[in-house]
Amino acid sequence: MAAFPQPWSYPKVKAIADVLADTNEGLTRREIGELLHRLGMEDPSPSKSKRDRLADVFVARQNKDQSSKGTSTFIETAMEPVRYYTQKAVFARRKKLLNERLSLVGVRISDEGKVGEGAVAQILDDASRIATSIYDELRQRKCYTWVLQYCSVEVLRKACSHACPEATKSIFDRLRSLTGLPSDGASLVDEALALGKSGKPKLPINSLRPQTERDEQSGFANPVKGLNSLYRNPTAHDLRLKRPIGKDELLEVLTMISMVHRRLDGASAQSGGST
Repeated sequence: MAAFPQPWSYPKVKAIADVLADTNEGLTRREIGELLHRLGMEDPSPSKSKRDRLADVFVARQNKDQSSKGTSTFIETAMEPVRYYTQKAVFARRKKLLNERLSLVGVRISDEGKVGEGAVAQILDDASRIATSIYDELRQRKCYTWVLQYCSVEVLRKACSHACPEATKSIFDRLRSLTGLPSDGASLVDEALALGKSGKPKLPINSLRPQTERDEQSGFANPVKGLNSLYRNPTAHDLRLKRPIGKDELLEVLTMISMVHRRLDGASAQSGGST
C-alpha cells in the first residue's frame, strides 16, 4: 500500500463510508465491527447508522494519525478478494463505486483489492456524475441488482439512449433463460406470459386461481411489451434510439425493468402453457 500522508476531507470520507456501509449491498454491522476489532480501530459511534458510524471511525482515526492511512487500510481489508469468493459481482460494483469517489484523492483499488496511487480527478466527468447519481438513487429504491450494471460509467458514456435498450434486453434474455423459448420481442412475451387458449401461461407469476390473479398475469405482459416497443426493436439493425434520453427517463425505465425482474423471481416455467 502506498503512503497517504494527508487526511481526507469529511465529504470524501463520508462518500467512501456510504459505499462500504450501503444499506442494500454494504458491509453488515457485524462485519464492520469485526473489521474494526481486527484493525484495532476506535469505534466512537457504534449506535449510529452504519454509514455515519463508519464515517466517524474514519474521522477519529485520521484525527489521531493526521493521515489517511488508517482509512486506506480499512478499505483494503474490506476489499480483500477472498471475502467476495461467492460474490464477485458485489466486489465489482463496490470497487467501481469506491474508485469513482477515491479518484478525487488520487487513489484507486486494483482488481486484487489493493489500495494504491491513481490519477487525481479534479471533477467527475458528466458520465461519472450521472452514473453515480442514478446508481445511488436506484440503490435507495432497492432496485434489482441486475439492473444496476446498466447505469455504469462505461454504458452512460455511450449515452442514456444506449442504456435503455441494453437494460430492456435483459428482460428478454431472462424470459428465454426461464422458459427455454428461442423467440424474441412481443412473440416471446406472448409465448411466455400469455394465458393462451389453455388458460395456462408458460411462465405464471402467481397461482392464477382467483380471477384477479389471472388479470394480473395478463396485465403483467403489457408493460413488458411496452418496454420492447419503446426502447428495443429486436427486428431493427440499429438498436440505438433516435431521440435523446435524459437521466430522469432512464431512471424511470430502469425502475420499471427492476419491477419486471422482481416479479419474475417467483415465476417458474410450466410445461404445455400458452398454446
